[in-house]
Amino acid sequence: MNLVIGGGKCLSRQRNQDLNVALIREDFPILKRVLRGNRKLVYLDNAATTQKPLSVIDAISNYYKNHNSNIHRGVHQLAEEATIQYESTREKVRKFINARSQDEIIFTRNTTEAINLIAYSWGSKNIGKNDCILITEFEHHSNIVPWQMLAQEKNCNLEYVGMDEDGNFDLVEYQELINLNRVKLVSISQMSNVLGTIVPINRIIKMAHERGIPVLVDAAQSVPHMEVDVQEMDCEFLAFSAHKMLGPTGVGVLYVKREILANMPPFLGGGDMIKEVDKYNTSYNELPYKFEAGTPNIADVVGFGASIDYLNRIGMSAVRTHEIDLVRYTMERMRDIEGITIYGPLQPSARGGVIAFNLGDIHPHDLATIMDDRGIAIRSGHHCAQVLMRRLQVSATSRVSFYIYNNKEEIDLFVQALYDARRLFKI
Repeated sequence: MNLVIGGGKCLSRQRNQDLNVALIREDFPILKRVLRGNRKLVYLDNAATTQKPLSVIDAISNYYKNHNSNIHRGVHQLAEEATIQYESTREKVRKFINARSQDEIIFTRNTTEAINLIAYSWGSKNIGKNDCILITEFEHHSNIVPWQMLAQEKNCNLEYVGMDEDGNFDLVEYQELINLNRVKLVSISQMSNVLGTIVPINRIIKMAHERGIPVLVDAAQSVPHMEVDVQEMDCEFLAFSAHKMLGPTGVGVLYVKREILANMPPFLGGGDMIKEVDKYNTSYNELPYKFEAGTPNIADVVGFGASIDYLNRIGMSAVRTHEIDLVRYTMERMRDIEGITIYGPLQPSARGGVIAFNLGDIHPHDLATIMDDRGIAIRSGHHCAQVLMRRLQVSATSRVSFYIYNNKEEIDLFVQALYDARRLFKI
């Protein structure tokens, strides 16, 4: 495979899509941390999770200080206030991805749970023996394992669309596979968490729909970094997580077209997903509450609302423009380093703010340790994408990933650390 290069505050949308990164950084207290060895934190692990601005931290704190209560069923003031805050986040999510109604927005714990919900509730009902589920070689384990489990249960097939030598989605192979007339679902990441590959999702969905095939979009990496419109996309299902877009951990989102969701059986049984229970039968609550059993993660959903507000003040177009600029600068700097191997599309505009790479024969974990000694947080390992690692014929890679608070000075420190690693390992 030829994937080698060389060897809080008042924020407004910026003119020319330029972010005021210095002002943004003031909103993130963790970026002021001084680590061991008197090193300033350089956080380049945003594909794993992003840092949180003060407005998000304060929203969670304010909820617990002033509004803490269970939601939906209480008639006292605190219950009403908590319910309003919780449901206002659902509306913010709806607008953020342009869903038609709040009924189409389900809160889960994370993207993984959202995909499992579809596999269990929709897949078990709609996929049978000898049918086919179609995914790609660059999927996260969260978009592989649930389908493996369903395929084993239903005795159906799981097949993979490959990629070209630059890590781009193979549309020709995709067309051949969906023409087999056995495919009952396409489940695909809009943006790879390793290669950064951004797939032509609208075209992929259109091609699937021409064969009557529904599509699930794993948007864990795309929604935080670019404009996503589910109505324009016309996907049946879409999943993403709050913690990758400035929000708290423990909150995920599942979007499902209402006409599909109405016919799906519940995922979990218990409180709040019921309308009425007698000894032997239960009638279920209206959408979307039918799929939200038990007391939810109320405070963090409220915090998630604050993270959406923050991103809306910046504008997702500006977020995307900033990351393309950082990727272009980083790849240009890395290109001059002897022995560097970069995986994925070579054009910055064709990838998200993610760069996976290897440096000579330095093990990624050793490189991450060297980076950590310099206060630089990167990721090393298989990135929950072992199928992709085998396709790349490596056991692991190093990965840097960017967000709105990263700047070119941090990239310069990262690149200097790469040169230091070459000297230490004498390559």
